[in-house]
Amino acid sequence: MAKIACIVVLCMVVLITPHAQALTCLDVSLHMAVCEPYLTNLGPLGDCCSGVKSLNLAAITTLDRQTACSCLKVEANIIVGFNWLKAAALPTECDVNIPYLISAQLDCATVQ
Repeated sequence: MAKIACIVVLCMVVLITPHAQALTCLDVSLHMAVCEPYLTNLGPLGDCCSGVKSLNLAAITTLDRQTACSCLKVEANIIVGFNWLKAAALPTECDVNIPYLISAQLDCATVQ
């Protein structure tokens, strides 16, 4: 009977404990896809702020934030016509507080 009780408790702990997963470049892309028209001067801000805010909420750990930074820099270098000035203004435009300036020169390893 004690073994069954232990198994039940263990199962409850596994079910209740959140399963944190590291942020991936795919996650970053999915959050930020709505910003591409704006960041390439092909469309309005539109739903971009919802993507920025959801990415900010998803980037919980330092590693998540560094991953998001690195992935965004890679994508920005691939996207034709990417506007770094608009990217740098996104935190202000979207009322999101991040402790660094978005730029092509940002060293993502320094992001906390």
